[in-house]
Amino acid sequence: MLNSKRLHLLYVLIFALAVVGCNDKDVEPAVATLDSTTAADYPDVNSWLYDIMDDAYFWYKNLPAKTSLDNSIDPHDYFEKLVYQRTTVDRFSAVTDDIDALQSEFNGVSTMFGISYSLSYIDNGKSNLAAFLNYVVKGSPAETAGLKRGDILMKVNGTQLTSSNYTSLLGGNETVTFTLGEVSGSAVVASSRTVTVTKALVNEDPVLFSTVISKPAYGKTIGYLVYTQFVPGTDADESKYDNELRQVFADFKSKGVNELVLDLRFNPGGYISSAVTLASLIGTGVSGSKIFYKEQWNDKYTAYWQKMQGANALNYPFLDEASNVGSTLSRVFVLTSNGTASASELVINGLKPYMSVIKIGEHTAGKNLFGQLVPDDQKRWKWGAYIMLGQTANANGESDYGTVDGMTPDYQVEDTTVPYLPFGDENETLLRKALDIMGLPAPEGLRLAATKSVDSFRTMLHDDLRTKENRMIRRGDISPIPQ
Repeated sequence: MLNSKRLHLLYVLIFALAVVGCNDKDVEPAVATLDSTTAADYPDVNSWLYDIMDDAYFWYKNLPAKTSLDNSIDPHDYFEKLVYQRTTVDRFSAVTDDIDALQSEFNGVSTMFGISYSLSYIDNGKSNLAAFLNYVVKGSPAETAGLKRGDILMKVNGTQLTSSNYTSLLGGNETVTFTLGEVSGSAVVASSRTVTVTKALVNEDPVLFSTVISKPAYGKTIGYLVYTQFVPGTDADESKYDNELRQVFADFKSKGVNELVLDLRFNPGGYISSAVTLASLIGTGVSGSKIFYKEQWNDKYTAYWQKMQGANALNYPFLDEASNVGSTLSRVFVLTSNGTASASELVINGLKPYMSVIKIGEHTAGKNLFGQLVPDDQKRWKWGAYIMLGQTANANGESDYGTVDGMTPDYQVEDTTVPYLPFGDENETLLRKALDIMGLPAPEGLRLAATKSVDSFRTMLHDDLRTKENRMIRRGDISPIPQ
């Protein structure tokens, strides 16, 4: 079985084969780590890949016979022959040749401009695109340059974004000059405003925005939180962001919040420990004695965990959080998109047995599987495999969203009216729907500026051109499994 001093369970929706894990920094390498491998190393790498899949993969019984495979081919191609029903079942397992390259990204640290955007067409011929900013990372170069949610990026270094050039324009430069756009009549056109931005190392604070909307005439005090990834903290302060969440909910509690809107539109997942923290701050009647979620592994590992830790080994509880607001809530509204995934979906599913969870927006990504990124424990190379170990369920045993359709919203609302309004604006498209359901009328003076409905080019959200790796990662040590 897997021998790992640090077992990180990653709930990651992979749309590219670039993944990363965590080496055991407490153990010296047995041999020198190779900066690269050659074709001569492929048989050893592939044999190692097969062995770890045969051990821990959820569908290990469906692997082809090892002797039937050509172990001299590129490990990327070899790994694909091991994946069980790639398009319909295991959409997520992956292999990487640089297991360290994206570790900081899982921790919310990236070299980026600091923008999250949606790409949409702006012409009837569906060729020209604009990048509509969903949000700007706090403290990023983009924020320093004055960019904000609702801004429209039309050109990069003077060239109009199109369906054929957006990849190179947005992804190929460390410094860019954006030409901003504006809605004029029924068109989106370039303005005279330009902004120059240079990428930098950014540690993204996921607690992006919070506010309390008070409506005493209707007996409503609404807490609203925009949360962009499940990351507990920084290297310097491992609980920094989880403690920010606690501060937000302490404020909600002190102000008597009796409705909650949780905005997970832009949240691809992250550390499971932060999912537990967030759910424990929200759930009605939850405590450390109540089950948040359950895991199902392959038969070998299920037997192992239950032998080592008892029949309830794979049941994971909530936390006892002092700032929990569940006692004044009967429901929570969750704003979703196709990019809402993994840890976000776990929070939605895990809260369902305890309160009404009302989903507004688009269907979620659909990832109820969990996995582990496995490095070579001998540190002979930087190859690593992200393999699906099993699936999760809530306290009622429900886990019915693991398809390409994900979770279906209770109220389907397309977030296609631009420019996007600021977070917390009562007329912002998805928040407005939640307030409507609560029975709160829209304030007078609806959008006075010109608006336009646009057609999405991609269903997924983008972050400095990267499709965010939707993920759920267990933080901390658990008992190593002996060989």
